[in-house]
Amino acid sequence: MKTTRTEEFVTTDIAIIGAGPVGLFAVFEAGLLKMRCHLIDALPQVGGQLSEIYPQKPIYDIPGFPSITAQALIDGLMEQIEPFKPGFSLGERVDRLQQTSDKRFIIHTNEGTTIQAKVVVIAGGLGCFEPRKPEISGLDLFEGKGVNYMVKNPELYRGRKVVLSGGGDSALDWTLFLATIAERVTLVHRGETFRGHPDSAEKVFQLARQGTIDLLLQSQITSLGGNGHLQTVTVTDKQKNASVLEADYLIPLFGLTPKLGPIANWGLGIDNSALLVNVHDYSTNVDGIYAIGDINTYPGKLKLILCGFHEGALMAQSAFKHVYPDQKPSFKYTTVNGVNAF
Repeated sequence: MKTTRTEEFVTTDIAIIGAGPVGLFAVFEAGLLKMRCHLIDALPQVGGQLSEIYPQKPIYDIPGFPSITAQALIDGLMEQIEPFKPGFSLGERVDRLQQTSDKRFIIHTNEGTTIQAKVVVIAGGLGCFEPRKPEISGLDLFEGKGVNYMVKNPELYRGRKVVLSGGGDSALDWTLFLATIAERVTLVHRGETFRGHPDSAEKVFQLARQGTIDLLLQSQITSLGGNGHLQTVTVTDKQKNASVLEADYLIPLFGLTPKLGPIANWGLGIDNSALLVNVHDYSTNVDGIYAIGDINTYPGKLKLILCGFHEGALMAQSAFKHVYPDQKPSFKYTTVNGVNAF
């Protein structure tokens, strides 16, 4: 089958919800069986929480890699699935799921994209990640009007006054990047030290010492102002001294919180916020919908990336019958057949 995409409509064999490591490896296993995949993720980049929360942390239990950073693993997976040309809808949240009379699935995202697929695989890690929102007076009034919780398009901030808040890798990395294109960047952090990578933290301190950015430590944002769009940010320090900064954009980066989201309303078996699956093939109680990775549960479940890889392999073998109902899957070792690109 062929994956085609117009401006807002995608057809594919398998729609994978979640572009973390398990979702990405599922593309490889599906590709070996000549099934094309399209991935949807609420985050603006692939990698799930590995890329968003701890990209530079080492992982020690990936077979064949005594130690590999989270981002290096994601980069390797992207290289591994490149022959199978998957499609992506990133920065989009799955809102609705429909099933047609011919047992195809129609997925609708919050950005208006529609994906038609014969199989749906939920690989959403701990669920749909949503940003943790700081307690700031008037925050909700400026969401989408100057307050953004993710950097989907860095060009939006070119030549603008940008205030970021947070102390993790995302806050540090985006401060370093936006300092190269924004008119002025201010980073506000409640602590004196950062939780993010020491090298990134040192680079931020260096930019502050050079006067390239403004770094406000032991401070927090307490209120926002504007007239239809954000114009000012009030920052209060540890001594309760308040100062008002001009700002076109505020980007609070306080990590993500997992939520099952709209998936909870799809009629799937759920136990303690996880999806119940048949361990034979990791199918759910809805024919044609599978759940792999940390989002599923079964007796003996271990929330490990390598377990999710195993689940993806068995899922692909089972999903084949939905994509090619008149054929039987042909299991062959890659050492014999290699990887045949689309």
